[in-house]
Amino acid sequence: MKSLEQSNMETVSAFIEAFWNRSEWDCADRFLSDDYVELSYQSKDGLKTFAAKIMDAFPDKRYEVEEIIGQGDKVLVRMTVKGTHQGMFFGTAPTGNQIDVTLYRQYRVADGLITEHRGWIDMVTMWNQIQGNRPVA
Repeated sequence: MKSLEQSNMETVSAFIEAFWNRSEWDCADRFLSDDYVELSYQSKDGLKTFAAKIMDAFPDKRYEVEEIIGQGDKVLVRMTVKGTHQGMFFGTAPTGNQIDVTLYRQYRVADGLITEHRGWIDMVTMWNQIQGNRPVA
């Protein structure tokens, strides 16, 4: 029998794959609760709008979960997004440059549905990569 944490992590992983990697925007209605709270993109519709902007700017984007931790109703995810800047992104014309950026996500899950999300991304690194300014290691 799966633990609550295992089930919650599976729900979040399935959402990331369907929504972010396969761009199935309508899956949000399947994975997100009716009272879903979006703390990064203001609303469920805001989340869909932002995801569509990412898809337009980085059509080959791929999100990879690197670490996922479940504790009670919380699921924490560290992942990367990789892609090629091929479309307009917040007023910046396509550069053809590659991005490889770390993101952090926190989800709350109840009764098999995601009820809350907040996220953080290293925007400085992302913009540097879009502009072709790679930090020296």
